[in-house]
Amino acid sequence: MICKEFGNANGTPVQMYTLKNGKLEADILTYGGTIRAIRVPDKNGNVTDVVLGYDTIEEYMKNAGYLGAIIGRVGNRIENGSFVLNGKEYNIGKNCGTYTLHGGFHGFNEKVWKANPINDYTLEVSCLSPDGEEGFPANLKVAVVYTLTEKGLRLDYAAEADDDTVTNLTNHVYFNLSGEGNGTILNTVLTLDADEITPTDENLITHGEFMKIKNTPFDFNEPKEIARDIEADDKILKECGGYDINYVLNGSGLRKFATAESPLTGIKLNAYTDRPGVQLYVGNFLDGAKGKKGHTYGKREGFCLETQNFPNAVNCKQYPSSVLKKGEIFKSTTVYEFEF
Repeated sequence: MICKEFGNANGTPVQMYTLKNGKLEADILTYGGTIRAIRVPDKNGNVTDVVLGYDTIEEYMKNAGYLGAIIGRVGNRIENGSFVLNGKEYNIGKNCGTYTLHGGFHGFNEKVWKANPINDYTLEVSCLSPDGEEGFPANLKVAVVYTLTEKGLRLDYAAEADDDTVTNLTNHVYFNLSGEGNGTILNTVLTLDADEITPTDENLITHGEFMKIKNTPFDFNEPKEIARDIEADDKILKECGGYDINYVLNGSGLRKFATAESPLTGIKLNAYTDRPGVQLYVGNFLDGAKGKKGHTYGKREGFCLETQNFPNAVNCKQYPSSVLKKGEIFKSTTVYEFEF
């Protein structure tokens, strides 16, 4: 494992750790626990970085998009920036209009996490979210272990609180299997093992509903290019500006839920999780910010598979609970594996 300085965030030093295992490498930043790069060989043996990111800490701090960062305390959207827990209402930062997105004004993506290198291919990062941060109750201790295997990157999440609270952890890594900065992801061939989505309103908020997706533009049960139905005449698609929706994953336990492949490089991604849902987001709001090596990241030049509980579950009893009880330990695993 190689550790390099990566500047500082508001006076706190930030490190970049490079994990190596066989033909794969991954760069992890202590700022946001960010996955900055994953380098894999393409079909011709050329090393290809398949993750969007930035060259400097200043760019991570300035630009929107949560590129590669750990998201918390609660990923995705919370209606009206409020929820009720044990009969008490909690109000949290409404950082996106009338609702909370990805933890509020200052989420886990802005923290400098403590690093604990375990070996050349395993790194643990941890942080404490104090009681009252962004309005959330309880002190919450969080740790994420990144393990670079011979096939990909494994993320093991753990969290524990000293009182009842809510949490929904994920990572916001953007993939472009043709190589970061190498055009859109619209020709990526995607498969998702899900028969339903949790539909959203005009503010992209869910309300406890489920929607069957067979033979709709949201159906990825059979492999298809992301481009095929993205401009379909569908109310939800138009309101989201493209795919930005939670899929209700089939099965339970750690299982494969997605495959994606670039016809350009031949790099194939297989994704696994034990979470009930995944947010498919295809970079609809990427705005052309300068990324690594002078590349620019425009609309739909990266896609995310954000494994998660369902959005707004803190306000929807129909969805799996996001409550973490005092003394309980939250654990979850997501794996991104590559074929090349």
